[in-house]
Amino acid sequence: MIKIETRERIAGIELARLDKKNALTADMYAAMTDALAAAESASGVRAILIHGARDCFTAGNDLKDFLEGPAGASEALRFISALSKVGKPVVAAVGGPAVGIGTTLLLHCDLVYAAPAARFQLPFVPLGLVPEGASSLLLPMVAGYQRAAELLLLGQAFTAEKALAAGIVTEIVPEETLLERARAAAAAIAALPPESVRLAKQLMKRPIAAAIAAQMAEEARLFAERLQSGEAKEAMSAFLEKRKPDFLRF
Repeated sequence: MIKIETRERIAGIELARLDKKNALTADMYAAMTDALAAAESASGVRAILIHGARDCFTAGNDLKDFLEGPAGASEALRFISALSKVGKPVVAAVGGPAVGIGTTLLLHCDLVYAAPAARFQLPFVPLGLVPEGASSLLLPMVAGYQRAAELLLLGQAFTAEKALAAGIVTEIVPEETLLERARAAAAAIAALPPESVRLAKQLMKRPIAAAIAAQMAEEARLFAERLQSGEAKEAMSAFLEKRKPDFLRF
């Protein structure tokens, strides 16, 4: 479900569960966290590339996996926390759906390339949850409060153009060249002096590193509480059963 390939100094992390639109399970999060750690420690790796297929990045968390126990949420937090601390540059290629953590993880990447048909969504509030991955801190910073509030509170799907305007995406490129463009960018970074790259990224991330960690911890605490709430259970059950949730009783 996660394919790992290192070539030409680039560690590739591919989401490969296309029959489920790359919906992420606890095992997939664990595999990606391990892949990040391996890439960080490998002297021959100078950049990391995260991608799915040209027409599918990820549908977000596998809700059935989340409803079955705490492992999904725990591994998701471990992954996004690790991603936020990666010292090597991270490039992402986004085609098709990028739902939930599929969007929030992009806020921790250095370069993000999206296909014109990419669709982003932060559906935490509609699912009775709260934002995660420090998105409640980072998105207002890059997009401005009102734009972030629209995306995080309403939780509706939005286009690649809107993601570009919000500062989530670096560039929109044709779907047929999406993966090639992202890999070319990763290769360009990998060809630069590695210590200068590492230090430059460190300098840009350093002023808000502590705030990111603190916000992520608070989000995780509230997220865990909300997973047990009647609102969240009803919202997620309604989603899986393809019906409208009934919040009037809460």
